[in-house]
Amino acid sequence: MSQNYKFFNHKECEYFPCHKTNDPDNFNCLFCYCPLYALKDKCGGNFRYTEKGIKDCTNCTLPHQRDNYDYIIGKFKDIINITKKDD
Repeated sequence: MSQNYKFFNHKECEYFPCHKTNDPDNFNCLFCYCPLYALKDKCGGNFRYTEKGIKDCTNCTLPHQRDNYDYIIGKFKDIINITKKDD
C-alpha cells in the first residue's frame, strides 16, 4: 500500500533545507513548521533552551525524517490537551 502522503520533499523552496542534512533526498518538508514545538520539553526532539528561555530547534530534524510521520501524528492528542480551555 502506498503511503506517499507521509513524505514531501520541496527542493525548490528557498529555505531548503532548513536544517543541516547529509541526505537531502530524504528530507521531509511535510511538517515545515513543527507541530510539536508547543509541547515544550515533551516533543521528543533535539532542542535546547536559550538563555532567554526560548526553545531553539536548530539541531532538531525529528519532523524532517522520513520515518517520523507516525510519531508526530501520535503526539496530536498531547497537542490537543495543551490547547483545551481551562474550566
